Amino acid sequence: MEILAIIPARGGSKGIKRKNLRPICSKPLVAYSIEAGLNSKYITKTIVSTEDDEIAQVSKSFGAQVIKRPMELAQDETKTIPVMIHAAKFLKENESYKPDYVVLLQPTCPLRNAEYIDNAFEYYFQKEKEGFDSCFSAFSIGTTHAKWRILHDGKAQGLYDYRTRPRRQDENEHYQMVCENGAFYALKYDTMFELNDFIGYNPAIYLTKRVVDIDTEEDILCIEKQLMQKS
Repeated sequence: MEILAIIPARGGSKGIKRKNLRPICSKPLVAYSIEAGLNSKYITKTIVSTEDDEIAQVSKSFGAQVIKRPMELAQDETKTIPVMIHAAKFLKENESYKPDYVVLLQPTCPLRNAEYIDNAFEYYFQKEKEGFDSCFSAFSIGTTHAKWRILHDGKAQGLYDYRTRPRRQDENEHYQMVCENGAFYALKYDTMFELNDFIGYNPAIYLTKRVVDIDTEEDILCIEKQLMQKS
């Protein structure tokens, strides 16, 4: 069984400058995902997709294969799936490499280690027997009771029927809400091409505790504190 891990790591970033090279406890951020992929007992190839020469050099130094992507796939508005498709096509055309599964490892999740990946894959393989065709990691944010979300324009949108206001004890009115944590997305290679997406038709959700996805300086401080506690 061949499993390809794709780590998309471009040089530009809006929030934190050169984020993927930012030292986190003296190690570049991208290195954590590379090491997680290389140390996984299921992942058989770990690649970094980047347009940036410095990220490419650092990634190679930590043991990853690097696929240089074109600048048009390294823009602020570039979505992740065309980057993954580009990398997969490159490997097929240049190395005749076609894996069974593809896993997306976003470099902004340094707390996601090899053990996390392996546990997620074992959960996915079990759920696959039940008809699930992909898997992503998420954390629970509770039930829908009295929950709202604030939109970009400041408007409030109710996540339940606030006009009827169901009682908390009416369990049939509730369902569990979860949020993707960005740490793990896996699916079959052919499904990725068929859907042009990294989530399948019927995804299984691997529920874990919240994993910090680095977007701000505050996130970096939180991550470093947790890493130092583990060491």
